[in-house]
This record gives sequence, C-alpha cells and structure tokens, in this order.
Amino acid sequence: MKKIILTAMAVFAFSFANAQEKKADNAGGFKLGAHVGLPMGDIKDAYSLNLGVDVAYVWNVAENFGVGIASGYTTYIGKAQTIMGIDITPDAVGFIPVAATAQYSITDSLFLGTDLGYAVYAGNQDGAEGGFYYQPKFGFQTEKIEVFAGYKGISVTGGAYSSVNLGFNYKF
Repeated sequence: MKKIILTAMAVFAFSFANAQEKKADNAGGFKLGAHVGLPMGDIKDAYSLNLGVDVAYVWNVAENFGVGIASGYTTYIGKAQTIMGIDITPDAVGFIPVAATAQYSITDSLFLGTDLGYAVYAGNQDGAEGGFYYQPKFGFQTEKIEVFAGYKGISVTGGAYSSVNLGFNYKF
C-alpha cells in the first residue's frame, strides 16, 4: 500500500512540474480543491458532515475527454447521539483515496466525471480498513475553476461510507 501512495505522490509531483502547459480544452491539467457533503445510507445517523480536500491531474486523451489520477483526504465528522440515555459521539473517520479519474466535457461549461479506486483508511481504530472508492460527478467549469455535485462512496466490510457532495476545484 505504501508503494501505491508513494507512486501516486511521485506522479503528482511530476504533473505539478508540468502543469504550466496550455490545455487543449477544459478537462486537462492539475487541479486542487475542496468538498463538503451530507452523509447518506449506512452512516447518516452516526456522522453529520463529510469534508475534504482533492487533488488530481488529468491528461487530455481525446477531444473533450481526459483521464488521470486523483487523491486527497476525506473525513466524516461524528454526530452526537443519545443511545439508552448515554451521549455518544463517534470519532471522525478519514480516508485517502487513490483513484483513476475521467472527465468528459459535454459543453465548454458542463462536464461529467467519475473517480474509481481504493480509499486507504487514515486512522487508528482497531479493525477499521479502507475499501473500494467511487465518485460520479456532474459540474460546471471555466478555464480556471470547476464546481461540481457528486456522490461519494467507500465500500468497506459490513457497510459503506457515502455522501452527497458539493465541490470546488481550481485548475492550474
């Protein structure tokens, strides 16, 4: 797993060094952003918010279509709840996604995209683990920014961490 993370970091470093090249269309290049979301499904009663940062590099491989790599950090913030008269707040749970990404520009300003990969568990809870990571998204873009809505899912043994998100990326 460490080799995967180190390889992804090396590719990001190389990509950043070459990020000054002019893009052929809106999909390609280095992106840095943030997201906020509402937990859904299995975890909506235990977690109140999903927050994170995103980083990606996308290469244009065809007109209006790019593929690349994506990573970042995402955390689910615990929600206070009372169970049998006892107040309980679960610890925040964090993940580092290591994923392939693809983006298709429907028009100059609208796009569809998806991330697929593995989310590495970034915590110290016994028995916790990472899982399959996926994030389809739809958004608005200009030459320098993207604003998107997406559904993030991390499938782990016994359930899934999922959320509906709004995100923002700045393109370098």
